[in-house]
Amino acid sequence: MDLNVNTHTTMTNQQLNFAKALEAAVNEPGVVMQAYSNFHNYSIGNQILALLQCQLRGLSAGPIATFPKWKSLGRHVKRGERAISLCMPITFKQRDSQDAADAAGQLDSDEAFRTSFMFKPNWFVLSQTEGEEFELPSLPEWDTDTALRTLNFSRKEFTETNGNTQGYAQQNEFAINPVAQLPAKTQFHELAHLVIGHTHEPPNERTPKDLREVEAEAVALLCCEALNLPGAEFCRGYIQSYWPKGTPIPEANAKRILGAADKILKAGRPAASPTIH
Repeated sequence: MDLNVNTHTTMTNQQLNFAKALEAAVNEPGVVMQAYSNFHNYSIGNQILALLQCQLRGLSAGPIATFPKWKSLGRHVKRGERAISLCMPITFKQRDSQDAADAAGQLDSDEAFRTSFMFKPNWFVLSQTEGEEFELPSLPEWDTDTALRTLNFSRKEFTETNGNTQGYAQQNEFAINPVAQLPAKTQFHELAHLVIGHTHEPPNERTPKDLREVEAEAVALLCCEALNLPGAEFCRGYIQSYWPKGTPIPEANAKRILGAADKILKAGRPAASPTIH
């Protein structure tokens, strides 16, 4: 790497977290759509964190890649540019007691490694580079039937007698009121319940209702904004009705929300559209 390229970011790794990304998505209309349109090949949590770093540093949002990747595309990173950080998987050998088990033949080679996630400053935005012309990638398509096949979920007939019910989820199925006000938003909400696993929780271990609803509606918000579908503004009001304003959603729940949205968005894409962490 060019020694004149600064890999220290304005936001420290301690300031980067998925609760912060989710807070921005919920409170700032348009953030998700802008992040998705520029960084859709990455997980949605990384998309938003990339956008936040661009905003803080006055960078024009655009495609991102590592230093070697830009070089392979005929572009190079400008002198003095600082890399942005994304969360990436790191695989490492387990130590201590597991080493002893491995030596005793009680642990095979696959089980001797585990993956953790760390923030690394390895990426540069298009505006931080110069060189050959770069063609902006088009947004991937998204299809409900493709998503349901990939996720192994199914849609069933709506039989609820309460006309105010917009939809519901049970086991691996969901139903949408045929006269639902916002069918796409409702569909993402119910899919979220299924993907997160709310419908399979034992009665004595169920996630509290307010948190279940916040998680599902936050997923709906992310999906609607990413795909530029109506309903995000209603999601924000719904979330605020279940979650005290100004109270941050815990990091663990933020990860569940972002992970579920990412899984749904990825499931509905053509097979040739991978997601990068």
